[in-house]
Amino acid sequence: MQNDWQILGERKIYDNKWIGLTEYDVINPGGGRGIYGKVHFKNTAIGVLVLDEALNTYLVGQFRFTLGAYSWEIPEGGCPINMDPLAGGKRELLEETGLVAKEWTELFRMHLSNSVSDELGITYLARHLQQEKAEPEETENLIIKKIPFAEAFAMVQQGEITDSMSVAAIYKVQYMLATGTLK
Repeated sequence: MQNDWQILGERKIYDNKWIGLTEYDVINPGGGRGIYGKVHFKNTAIGVLVLDEALNTYLVGQFRFTLGAYSWEIPEGGCPINMDPLAGGKRELLEETGLVAKEWTELFRMHLSNSVSDELGITYLARHLQQEKAEPEETENLIIKKIPFAEAFAMVQQGEITDSMSVAAIYKVQYMLATGTLK
């Protein structure tokens, strides 16, 4: 497919170590002239759904500044784009929960809000766990909750978990469990 957007100009609006915002002067596919904003993410979003032998999972609870609300999620974080995403997943899992996993499976890659950003998310399933010491960042005041996976799925169904990577990962693992494709 071809790109029907024409870029006439661009200017940087904002930049920090995590994101950049660029405003583009464009002609859209219908021929109209306008502006389009794009948020560029400098990290890959990484999510880790943990599943132990008894089918328990771990959720991380924290107040999300951007939402102005508390959020339950799978362990997540950012991985520099030039870093191996799996290494980033292992780092995030240890940092947030203190868990180390022996078995890792990539569940999916998805663009998290492709109408306004280029953020890529990669989510893993982590199994065969060993407990170590958590090392949260100074910006994180986390509560870790170990619950049956079925309860996490129910939380998604009831709208208690709304984070996109968490919802997608929980649905994917629920599908794998229901179809017998998760061994």
